[in-house]
Amino acid sequence: MNALQRWWTDRIPVTGDQIRELTNEPVPNHLKRWWFCLGGTAAYLFFVQLFTGILLAFYYQASPADAWDSVAYITDEVAYGWYIRSVHKWGAILMIAAVVLHQMRVYFTGAYRKPREMSWVVGMLLLFLTVICGFTGYSLVYEQLSYWGATVGANIADNVPLVGGVMKKMLLAGDSYNSHTLSRFFILHGAALPMAILAVFALHIVLIRIQGVTELEGEEEKRQERKTFNFLPDHLYTEIIIGTTLVILLTVLATVLPAEMGHRADPLTTPEVIKPEWYFYVVFRWLKLFPERVAIMSTGAIVFLMFAWPWIDGAIRRRRPGSEASVFIGILAVLAIVGLTVWEALVAH
Repeated sequence: MNALQRWWTDRIPVTGDQIRELTNEPVPNHLKRWWFCLGGTAAYLFFVQLFTGILLAFYYQASPADAWDSVAYITDEVAYGWYIRSVHKWGAILMIAAVVLHQMRVYFTGAYRKPREMSWVVGMLLLFLTVICGFTGYSLVYEQLSYWGATVGANIADNVPLVGGVMKKMLLAGDSYNSHTLSRFFILHGAALPMAILAVFALHIVLIRIQGVTELEGEEEKRQERKTFNFLPDHLYTEIIIGTTLVILLTVLATVLPAEMGHRADPLTTPEVIKPEWYFYVVFRWLKLFPERVAIMSTGAIVFLMFAWPWIDGAIRRRRPGSEASVFIGILAVLAIVGLTVWEALVAH
């Protein structure tokens, strides 16, 4: 054993103490609460998606002629294929929910304020990349609803001023859905978007490492006199517990509510009801409330405000020091999002 240790240290002269000193920094005590660690939950689910996605890619065929049959084969014939596909489906749903909830937590605790504005922007990028990844993955099944959902999504993109036509062509690999569209979606979903998420996630970690974790100001925190605990092993144990819980939850959901097969896509038959996945309900309902150009322009304005909010909030607080207008605006935004989502989910089409 000593000989092996000497061989290792001769080639990689890094000791365990040095690694612990590099990675083990005090963590604010409030991170013991799960809802303050939702970023770790989303990251864990992302790696679950990578693993299950690679397994699914062994059998998936990215062409209109074979896509639906290959997914049906995975679901019905491949050993544990139904389980892997169901875990992938529920992992995507929970990952999107975790990223949304994480951004909400950051917003309502003011963790986006100076000097962490860029961390907020990076988090927003991760949110939008995650949602787009969900959209492209949903479209790969080549079911009736996923086919028409992709078509409607591309047509909506086409109405974006200046860049709409280019966005549509990049998404569909042409002016309309064609034989190359699914392979385009597959490359985006299986390679381009995951690599982009990994790169942005790495940047997010670097920013957190440089700036540190946001301190939670409050009476309870004052009573605790800013207690901290070690990242290793204490916080690592917390993340392992969360990861184990997620594995159990994903397994239960995959078993009780497994992914099913919808009708094969028929480009000649438009379904009476076209509904996207739940995380697009709010946008879908918004687009129905206004003329198309107004809805798209207002959606773009809202997205811009979301990215620019740290600076907008800073301007408000400079004019009115200590103002918590952002809290009331955030509550109204959440109520609007929930209301539009429920409305779209329940409305008769």
